[in-house]
This record gives sequence, C-alpha cells and structure tokens, in this order.
Amino acid sequence: MPGTIVTIAQQKGGAGKTTLAIHLALTWAASGKRVAIIDIDPQASVSTWFTLRQERLGANATPIEAVAVSGWRVTSEVERQAREHDIVLIDSPPHAETEARIAVRAANLVLVPAQPSPMDLWATKPTLDLARAEKTPALLVLNRVPSRSNLTGAMLDAFNALDVPLAETQIGNRIALAAAINEGKGILEYERAGAAAREIKALAEEVLRRIASEGAYP
Repeated sequence: MPGTIVTIAQQKGGAGKTTLAIHLALTWAASGKRVAIIDIDPQASVSTWFTLRQERLGANATPIEAVAVSGWRVTSEVERQAREHDIVLIDSPPHAETEARIAVRAANLVLVPAQPSPMDLWATKPTLDLARAEKTPALLVLNRVPSRSNLTGAMLDAFNALDVPLAETQIGNRIALAAAINEGKGILEYERAGAAAREIKALAEEVLRRIASEGAYP
C-alpha cells in the first residue's frame, strides 16, 4: 500500500512551513514510521538542514530521507517515495505554480500553517482555494502563536469562519523549534520534555488521526 502523503502549503512566506515539516517528519520517524520529506521549495531549506543533520549526527540520526526536486520530476518522485515510505511530507513553494498544484493534488491532506495575524489570514484563502480546486482535504494550523495576545482570540474567530477544519493543536512561538533545526535535530531529539515537543507530538498525532477519520488514506 502506498504511503500517506501530507503537503504543507502556504502562499505567504514566514508562516513556519518548513519548520513544521521537519519537526513533524522526525516525530513520525521517532514513532517507527518510514518517513521522507520532498523539498520542492526553491529556497531548499529542508535540503540545507538535512545536510547539516548528516554532518552533525551522522549514523546516530533517526533515519529519515530528504530529497529536493522540481519541475517535471515532482510527480514521479512523490510516487516513488510513497511506495517506499509510510509517510511522505512535501514542503511546497509559497505560490500556486505547477509544483505547488502537483503537491496539493497528490496529498491525502494539505496542512496550512498560519500565524494569528491578518496578513496570514488573507494569504491563507488562496491556499485553501487551491486545495478545494484539487479536491484535497485541508487542515489549518495556528503556528507561532504568542503566549499572551488579544489578537489571537479575534483571529481564532476569523480562521474558524473560513469553513475549513482548524487543528485543535496550536504551536506556540517556541525558540526551541528553531534552535533544534540549527543543530540538525528534531524537537524530540533536542528537548523531549519541553512545551514545543509536546505541541509537535500532539499535532503529529492529530494529523494522522484526522486523515484516518476522513478515510483519506490511499
């Protein structure tokens, strides 16, 4: 059976798309799943991180595969990785060009991270329109949420009004997430008992639970 494909998409930069992709992938890998990340973002941040991870951790790293592809090779690479892994995470580019559409179309679920801000709310709508056009289920995730903010409550109502499921799990504005990536690690490898690790683990479990409940497994 081919693996589950999760595409992380958001047309606005700075929403934490790549950070979520890395930490979710390693959290699933730590639970024993075979996981691959496909990097189709021109910035190639996942690929840069993966090189750092190999240099820092070497054979001690939790097994995971990361590949960078673009253009006509995206479809065949997604299919290949889905045959060889339990979960394939696609880090898509911040626009709706061909590669992003392919990534959304191929997915069992599109994860859309957004900070609780008006600009992220506005940028989220085209991403959700793309998911609807490709008939792919989407899940909104509030990311980099400040610990105390009056705006967060107001924005929560605005995101709920988009008529798309909003993840129960919110990811706080956690320095540990960036610090872990800077060392080539996932959050469970860096700070297993911290709040960031608890939130990422909860989101990883929620994503797979939602895919299963919607019957979106291939």
